[in-house]
Amino acid sequence: MVDTRSADNPRLEDDTDALFNSGLKLSHMRMIVAIEDTGQVSAAAHILNVSQPAASRMIADIEYLLGVPLCRRLPRGVALTSFGEALARRARAMLLELRGIDREIADLKSGRGGAVFMGSVTAPSIGLAVPAIRRIRKSFPLIEISLQVDTSSVLARELLASRHDFIIARIPDDLNPRLFDARVIGIEKACLIVRRGHPLADGRSVQLDELTGYDWVFQPGGSLLRRTIETIFMSRNVPLPERILNTTSLLLTLVMVAQSDAIAPVALDMAKFVNDAEGLAGAIEILPISFDIEVQPYSIITARNRALSPAAKLLFDHILAEIR
Repeated sequence: MVDTRSADNPRLEDDTDALFNSGLKLSHMRMIVAIEDTGQVSAAAHILNVSQPAASRMIADIEYLLGVPLCRRLPRGVALTSFGEALARRARAMLLELRGIDREIADLKSGRGGAVFMGSVTAPSIGLAVPAIRRIRKSFPLIEISLQVDTSSVLARELLASRHDFIIARIPDDLNPRLFDARVIGIEKACLIVRRGHPLADGRSVQLDELTGYDWVFQPGGSLLRRTIETIFMSRNVPLPERILNTTSLLLTLVMVAQSDAIAPVALDMAKFVNDAEGLAGAIEILPISFDIEVQPYSIITARNRALSPAAKLLFDHILAEIR
């Protein structure tokens, strides 16, 4: 059984293109996507409203048509082989395109509608996506926009799975950059936030070695902002903070900072917004520091060889206009 990871194997992607000419049906496409999403034949059968034996036969039919194994059994459920993963990714893209056809016809009928699915890391979601969305709403009030704010690693995989039209993020090191078209559009500046009245918030510029002894609220290990902060500490031979709460929740981060002496790194645009927000104004402030926090540049990214729908292209262009 071949088990080469498809995301790093362009030849496997090319092979999959040829496999789609082997008699597969839309029901087969929906089944393989459901298997990937659920990891269980019974759950996939429920989603497609068929019996479990019928779902098992459908998987066997697909494997017969393609001549390759698509699933392997686990103690609980099933997992896709590399062939199954490649097929599921192409199937998801095909189903998204079909949904896009319906969407574009509806757009043409209404003259103003449409739907866009995008993702963004924190800073550009505030500084670029939100202003662009506000401007689009003035001319296209019926447009439906779904915006997911998450880490680059999550967003890039969602883009490859055809769950997003485009993203504003960074291409993770563990993904093949040839799968994407990317254009660098900005550098994310970050800062440290503390509660109003924090012992360090006395108006002066705080030195790095003064920060170690406090509680910190970080994104989980490996996240780009956290790695940036840790690199700053290590490059200056300052001990890393030891009392850490790990969370991906911005709300929990703000609550912890507002109700304790904890320190948290966040995107500068987010910190400015929170500092001015009604209900939070006065509770949290940006801590003056003697060093800069600049995160790796971010890009506006699409999946290679995948065209944007008219609505997605509209938002894409408005975001580029915000940059200019």
